[in-house]
Amino acid sequence: MAIMETWAGLGSALGSVIFLYSLLGKYFPYHIDAYVRRHTRRLFAAVYPYVQITVSEYRGEWMKRSEAYAAIESYLASSCSQHANKLKADFGKDSTNLTLSMDVHEEVTDEFEGVKLWWSSHSTTRSAPSPWSPVPEERRSYKLTFHKSQRDLVVSRYIDHVMAEGKAVTVRNRQRKLFTNNPSSKWDGYRSKVWNHVLFEHPASFDTVGMEPGKRKEILDDLDTFRRGKEYYANVGKAWKRGYLLYGPPGTGKSTTVAAMANHMDYDIYDLELTTVKTNSDLRRLLIETTSKSIILIEDIDCSLELTGKRKQKSKKEEEESEEKKLPREEKDESSRVTLSGLLNFIDGLWSASAGERLVVFTTNHIEKLDPALIRRGRMDKHIEMSYCSFEAFKVLAKNYLAISSHRTFETIRGLMEEVNITPADVAENLMPKSVDDHDHDAETCLESLIQALNVAKEEAASKAAAGEAIAGKEDKGTNVGESN
Repeated sequence: MAIMETWAGLGSALGSVIFLYSLLGKYFPYHIDAYVRRHTRRLFAAVYPYVQITVSEYRGEWMKRSEAYAAIESYLASSCSQHANKLKADFGKDSTNLTLSMDVHEEVTDEFEGVKLWWSSHSTTRSAPSPWSPVPEERRSYKLTFHKSQRDLVVSRYIDHVMAEGKAVTVRNRQRKLFTNNPSSKWDGYRSKVWNHVLFEHPASFDTVGMEPGKRKEILDDLDTFRRGKEYYANVGKAWKRGYLLYGPPGTGKSTTVAAMANHMDYDIYDLELTTVKTNSDLRRLLIETTSKSIILIEDIDCSLELTGKRKQKSKKEEEESEEKKLPREEKDESSRVTLSGLLNFIDGLWSASAGERLVVFTTNHIEKLDPALIRRGRMDKHIEMSYCSFEAFKVLAKNYLAISSHRTFETIRGLMEEVNITPADVAENLMPKSVDDHDHDAETCLESLIQALNVAKEEAASKAAAGEAIAGKEDKGTNVGESN
């Protein structure tokens, strides 16, 4: 490393000379200036035989965080941080231990196939770039330095090695997160956060969800097939994503099923609140800021904006103009103007393939209200009806809540469930034990409570049916009287 520093010092001195010449060169004739510059570059290459590659943290017009930078950060934390003097610490997976990584303005040495390479971390801060972004920007980067004789080795093998190892470390150590989008009005410049997050620690699994075994197996098989389908999706020319529509009455476990999907796939969740998104462009930016191995969730899609019902045949311009006219002048800047076409492009347009492996999940209580274009196959590939609790689903809940697989009351419960509708949420509420230490005593009490709830539901259903028949009878009688008159 000392030799490299010596060469770096000579290179720096030569750089100073070049800088001075750049100030005075304008006074020299053109042909002399071109000659000096050409030979100076050759001399600099001979004096400083090292190549440098810089990887910045952010890239692109919207300053998306570079996956290469994240992979390098994980690789260096795993392989080289033990050699660094300046370290930074953060909690690792499950928040049980600290993960150490190289701090800024630090340098470490790596070795690959007997060749030494040097990594250094850099950070620069510049003042606010614009009135719309008053916060100073910190620009971080990693710089890889190696001898030019090793260029082929670095380009052809070492960089691939760093990327593969870094991504593997990221998967092993990452903490899964639950994201929610910031309102568009709070976005402040390119580097402002469009998503906030908390750690995702929901314990749901498909073993604990109150669901029929056949439906559970169907969903699990579909998820596992999707996870293994990278090459298949590439071969058929489709983005590596899959849409799920979960529909059914409230309390049937739609949100819990999404949590179980995330735990099974080891995915993050991006919970998108459409009503806080102003425009289609803002919606696209949110999509770009999501990552691979994630679920993009829109709950109660039937309640989100004016995206339900059958559409009128309008051009995109007419649709946007009509939305403008609906809004009072003072609300035009605050209300959402996301259109159905914008949401459709979000789901399966060109930008939808920007992050790779993802699930898009919609939930709704009223599937009949949704526009057919929104839920057609190809967008929402898998339609899953979340129905009322069946006896098989009840047995799963009884095992989870009461730790029992059979009981004398089960046959009574089976018969009642065949007569009345009750949601898994209502069943779970009745099965919740009063004490977590005495399952035997509480099982009897909880099951009797469930039977009572089923009987009440049965009586209410019978009363409603009788009232409906009475109203229908009056209507028929009125109709007959009218006809006789």
